[in-house]
Amino acid sequence: MTPLLSARGVAVERGDRPLLQNVSLSVFAGQVWQLVGANGMGKTSLLRALSGLARLGVTGDIQRHAPLLYLGHSAALKLSLTATENLRFHPACETSAQPGEIASALAAVNLRGYEGRPVSSLSAGQQRRVALARLVLSPAALWLLDEPFTALDAAGCDWLEHRVREHVAEQGAVVFTSHQASRFGGLQQDMDLSHHVV
Repeated sequence: MTPLLSARGVAVERGDRPLLQNVSLSVFAGQVWQLVGANGMGKTSLLRALSGLARLGVTGDIQRHAPLLYLGHSAALKLSLTATENLRFHPACETSAQPGEIASALAAVNLRGYEGRPVSSLSAGQQRRVALARLVLSPAALWLLDEPFTALDAAGCDWLEHRVREHVAEQGAVVFTSHQASRFGGLQQDMDLSHHVV
């Protein structure tokens, strides 16, 4: 079986400072992986390297065998645009998404009625929900999520947990970082980056 993502002997630097070395990982359909480590250890840098967004300061072999969706720690929203416009024009989403599909995605994250509001008028939690609506719209099999539970209330965390479980049950895979306790039990595998610090 071919993994959706494989990494072999990966090393990551930030600026001129080495962070991680000899990271190897194979992510298969149906798996959930959490990158574990203290602040500043390199979790975000590694996730960006795995996604292909960061190439400078990255060595080793990274192979991506499936379309992926990367959601960073920042919501990556244009504050002057509405929730609908952000989902229509963001490169992480299908630009062919129809208004009805976007409305359904926003309803799924409990933002019905907020479709036409500028994102600047939304709370931090609501802005995070707009970003997470991309998980409903994207057809990508591989999700790379940096601190996806940030700024969510309990209901939002429950929704995200359910969406991740649903995604992997449909033969998707997820790699994520989080400072919260695990929500995925035996479904989750951890990679402790403390073993790879330079």
